[in-house]
Amino acid sequence: MDLVVQSPDELLAAVPHVLGFKPEESIVLVPFRPGLPITRVDLPKTAADREQVWDALSGPYARHARPGSRLAILCFTEDRRSAELASQHLSNRLDTVGITTHIRLWADGERWREFNTGQTGLQTQATAERIATATVLTGAAQPATSRASLAASMVGDREPIAQLIPAARAAAADSTRAVERDWALDRLEQFRTDGNRISDVDGARMLVALETVGTRDELWEDMSRENHTSHMALWHDLTRRAPDEVRAAPASMLGFASWLHGDGAKAWCALDQVPADRPYSMAAIVASALQNGIHPREWERYQTQMRDLAGEFDESFVPKPPSQQRDLPRTQPATDRPAPGR
Repeated sequence: MDLVVQSPDELLAAVPHVLGFKPEESIVLVPFRPGLPITRVDLPKTAADREQVWDALSGPYARHARPGSRLAILCFTEDRRSAELASQHLSNRLDTVGITTHIRLWADGERWREFNTGQTGLQTQATAERIATATVLTGAAQPATSRASLAASMVGDREPIAQLIPAARAAAADSTRAVERDWALDRLEQFRTDGNRISDVDGARMLVALETVGTRDELWEDMSRENHTSHMALWHDLTRRAPDEVRAAPASMLGFASWLHGDGAKAWCALDQVPADRPYSMAAIVASALQNGIHPREWERYQTQMRDLAGEFDESFVPKPPSQQRDLPRTQPATDRPAPGR
């Protein structure tokens, strides 16, 4: 998405379209140059929470910092005092790794204040509508009303496929892994071609096929930055419809595809759909990529290494986001124009 913003009001209006949802009680870090992540964290209210946020962000930001790195800290909350304290603390910590904070902006939905200069202004509906129209013209989907609504979009009617899983397992037992793998790859290609929602019967068969790691890896290896949108659509649908016993695989696939898309919030929400009693090593890999701020463009370089790591993850362990919820949605490629002109 390419958005050129020229005022604090426009910058605030653009953030939901960048994140994919409207942030609440949040801090969002928006870089002015390529290379740094665009990050959202829950607004910390205590000194201990502020240190915890920095502990979570220090690694990725120190790793991606370059000479002249600059960013804006945006605080979305009615609690102006907490916003001022948190943004100043974060600004001080970022300075230690060579990143300058040129803007510290607070907004409560109606007003904004830039802490560095004391400048104030209003958030206007006209600006919000203008930015929304600009994003529609780029073909981008409109943002969810909140992070909670984004998470809720991954929960659908799971009973129809749940009723079909026993029959799908019986059919797979009478088949061979090679046949089921080839069918799954062909079904993926068909979905990519026609875009039609797959039936409950095919959905159950696909979910059972994914239980074989080799089949799952074939589908995973098909995923790239060129075709990830079709993968996102398929795995989002199957995550919504998959019962607990078979949901870890599609949720992890959705998380990975969302990471490739640069959508950290959606990736975390997908990983949250991995049942707590069914930890999954692929989910651990995706979580590690998110927590370490690895850019999707680095996937090809890390592909072999990360696949090798899959066998080293304890199946009983899935990294969870820090207690301060954070999303690393988009690390800007070097060819992007500097934020906030994204």
